[in-house]
Amino acid sequence: MTGSRHALIVANDNYLDEGLKRLLSPSQDAVALAEVLGDPLIGDFAVQVSQNEPSHEISMRVDDFFSERRPADSLLLHFSCHGLKNPSGELYFAAPNTVPSRLASTAVPADFVRRCMAASRARSIVLFLDCCYGGAFTQGMRARAAGEAHVLEAFAGEKLGGGRGWAVITASNSMEYAFEGSELAESVGPQPSVFTQALVKGLYTGEADLDEDGRVSLDELYEYVFDRVRARNPHQTPSRSVDLQGEVYLARSKRRKIIPVPVPEDLQQAILSPNAYTRRGAVAELRFRMESPELEIAAGARDALLQMAREDIRSIADEAGRAVAEVQLNVSPAVLEFGRVDQHAPSPHREIQLLGPPLARSCVPHPKEEWIHVAEQPDAWDVWVDTAEPGTLTGTLVLKGATGEVAVPVSAEVLAAPAASEVSVPRSEPKEPPRTPPTSRPRESSAASSEPATSVPPKVDGRRGGSAWSWILASSVGALVAGSVASVFAVLGVVTAVEAATEIIRSTAAGLEGRLTAAGERLESLRGSSLVGLILAVLAAVLVAVTRYGARTTERPPESAAWQRAAEICSGVAKGLCRFAIPVLALLFIAALVALKVAANA
Repeated sequence: MTGSRHALIVANDNYLDEGLKRLLSPSQDAVALAEVLGDPLIGDFAVQVSQNEPSHEISMRVDDFFSERRPADSLLLHFSCHGLKNPSGELYFAAPNTVPSRLASTAVPADFVRRCMAASRARSIVLFLDCCYGGAFTQGMRARAAGEAHVLEAFAGEKLGGGRGWAVITASNSMEYAFEGSELAESVGPQPSVFTQALVKGLYTGEADLDEDGRVSLDELYEYVFDRVRARNPHQTPSRSVDLQGEVYLARSKRRKIIPVPVPEDLQQAILSPNAYTRRGAVAELRFRMESPELEIAAGARDALLQMAREDIRSIADEAGRAVAEVQLNVSPAVLEFGRVDQHAPSPHREIQLLGPPLARSCVPHPKEEWIHVAEQPDAWDVWVDTAEPGTLTGTLVLKGATGEVAVPVSAEVLAAPAASEVSVPRSEPKEPPRTPPTSRPRESSAASSEPATSVPPKVDGRRGGSAWSWILASSVGALVAGSVASVFAVLGVVTAVEAATEIIRSTAAGLEGRLTAAGERLESLRGSSLVGLILAVLAAVLVAVTRYGARTTERPPESAAWQRAAEICSGVAKGLCRFAIPVLALLFIAALVALKVAANA
């Protein structure tokens, strides 16, 4: 029986108690997590959100969430709120109505959550705790050093019943707190949003899919969040406690390793043939397969070419190496400059176009700095920057693919907001709504001004892509016509050569001078026609090369898909005709010259 996936997001940041107001725990981050988990293409969870509800309603939601589940179900619970500890060391989750001196009646006990988890029949349960403080003193106490609240200890002990296990991941295991009278004092502790933002980004972008198998496991997500949180705040160390059987996958990812498909058996035999000309023909066929839209086939052809470049004789190895070098990741523009942007303003978008065959365009972004954000587009990457902190930003976006990697420098100057704005505007992390398809977001091209676009959807430059493909198609058609005519000349030349040879043999045996003269005229005609055909075949080969170069370096807008396919077919056929016509016509031309020379000396 197939189980279902359910998630409950509890987010509280609007507290009635004055002492809790000073701690900001932005619930919009948890809402963003709910959107990612609920996306059918990512988490595919049935998501409930409890935002700023009283403690008794939260307790009822948690109880209902874990009750009446099937063993095959997978559950995920996320708390984004204050974590408070009473004098006995018991952990509570703060709600809007929480009074620090009355935790038992106004907050959600961590022990209650643990007991609900233990009673559930679900096979796997995952709990995320993004709590900024681990405890609280009784109201009226003087300021003093904060104690430690070991959050994971609140969920240790007996194993959960009914399922395959559980996992608890916290923003920090030891979280400090302090009070000044009834007020919470300033703390150097981390902001909780760092943890939830890392969860959202890792799932939404697929960066948490560390092994690029198309799925994000719980272990991968923890490792990703751990590294991101530590990079942002060395004082914060995410922790986990796991008692699970097997791997738990939380989300899907578009990141997939390309597994090369071995080349067909007949092509493999050509690669291993002792005949150098046969192996050279295999290089040409592998070059053609490397441009296939099926990435596994293209990757298999590339691997075979790399092997030939390492092991074959010098001339064939060099040709195989050149074929591999032709299919490399190429981007436009090579540098992203955002110019001047106001602090806290929506960041403008820049688009990096991916050029070349499908295998070359297959890549994964790796931002080297946290303020660089990337989202996928068709044959492009949408890039924007975090405008929360003023200053000059310089960083690098590395695109890694099957054919290599490219480093794109990124720069921006974030202008500091006026003093009044800095007081009234809280620090926030710019985020794209995960449910919104990437293609529907506004953007600007890299040549546009630094003002953010708000209403114009991305468009493909039809003049740049469409008209270029019309010229590429015309070039491929020209190559096909020239190759066809050259092939006709080659066939007719073979017939003429056979007839001339027959005339010479018969006339020599019978001693007929007239027939020798006729044979000489045929050879003269053969020399001229083979030369013309050879010129046409070379012209066709040049046009094929021009077509393929244009196809690799030109954008591929969807509206020109028919032209693209027609150009590929025409150039492929023309290439085959050239392979036949050039060697045949060259041999005929040389044979005619030699025969005429011998006849003249006879």
